Amino acid sequence: MPDVVADGLKVLFCGINPGLMSAATGHHFARPGNRFWPVLHLSGFTPRLLEPSEQRELLSYGLGITNVVARATARADELDAEEYREGGRRLALKVARHKPRWLAVVGVTAYRAAFDDRRAGVGPQERLIGESRVWVLPNPSGLNAHWTAQTMAQEFARLRVAAEGS
Repeated sequence: MPDVVADGLKVLFCGINPGLMSAATGHHFARPGNRFWPVLHLSGFTPRLLEPSEQRELLSYGLGITNVVARATARADELDAEEYREGGRRLALKVARHKPRWLAVVGVTAYRAAFDDRRAGVGPQERLIGESRVWVLPNPSGLNAHWTAQTMAQEFARLRVAAEGS
């Protein structure tokens, strides 16, 4: 799954791992029930709703996408603890190399597992990776019933405001 990344982004969004549809299409968050693209637009990060096939347009807004774990699965619960830890190490190297202002990990469980931070919650984190700040966002998967698109958009918008001000 190719990253959508460049040096010095405002925000590098980091999904858990590619789903099977994303792996098949080469587009991040490609499953129709995933709310990432609508929430990105609702939160004001993009001026219009982008399709997954338009993911490279994110770079023009200072945004990018990567994943904690590269291996595609039907569900994130198919990943094991070592895959998360190794993914966290690789992600830290990628962030140190590309220096986004913010790394936004999309999924509390993924962040906790990748960075061995069991108490992390949604929002800005104390951790820095190089000079990059870290924000944990709710998982936009349709399986995450704890968050609506609107409440997710509010949290994404908090990050947008922080990223624009930094």
